[in-house]
Amino acid sequence: MLLPFFNESETEAGCDEAGRGCLAGPVFAAAVILPKDFTHPFLNDSKQLTENQRLELRPIIEREALAWSVVSLSPIEIDQLNILWASVEGMHRAVRQLSIKPTSLLIDGNRFRPYPSIPHLCMVKGDGRYMSIAAASILAKTYRDEHMEVLAVQYPQYGWEKNKGYPTVEHREAIRQHGVTTHHRKSFKLLPIGEQGVQF
Repeated sequence: MLLPFFNESETEAGCDEAGRGCLAGPVFAAAVILPKDFTHPFLNDSKQLTENQRLELRPIIEREALAWSVVSLSPIEIDQLNILWASVEGMHRAVRQLSIKPTSLLIDGNRFRPYPSIPHLCMVKGDGRYMSIAAASILAKTYRDEHMEVLAVQYPQYGWEKNKGYPTVEHREAIRQHGVTTHHRKSFKLLPIGEQGVQF
C-alpha cells in the first residue's frame, strides 16, 4: 500500500528516473506533485506494472496531478556527467519545470545533490513506498519507452522496441555485428573487455 505523502503539510514533489542501466538512449527523469487525496487501485512502482497498466495510468497522472514534468538527458550528457549525476541533473531539471514550486522533494534512491532552497529526502525503493514517486517513475518510464520505440524504427537491428536499450544478449550481439550508433553511451561497457566489433 503506497503512502500518499511523507508530510501532509508540505507540497511534495516525487522524483524518479528511467533508463540508468541502459546501453543506449537518454535517461529520462520526472517530477510529480499529486493531490493529497489522489488514489488509484494499481498505482505502484512502474517496474511492478504491465506496460498496459503504465500506459493507462499516464494520462490519469497527467490529468490529476497538481503539476508534473518530464525531461531527458542525451547519451552525450550521460557520458560527460556519468549516469548517476546525469540522473540527478535530470531530476533537478524536472523540478525546475514544474508549474508549482514544491516545498519538499521525495527522491527515489540514496544519492542526490541538494536542490536550491528545497529540502529533499532520499528514499530507497521510494517508488514502491510513495505515490508521488511511483507516479514520477511511471511518467519517466513511459516517455522513455516511447522514445526508444521511435529510435527503433531508425535503427531496427538493435531491437530497441523490445529491449529499450537495456543490455540484453540480443542488443549486445547487434553491437558486435553493427557497431555503435550516436545513441549509444560511449562511457558504458557496451561489450566485454577485449571484444572486437565496437566502432566509435
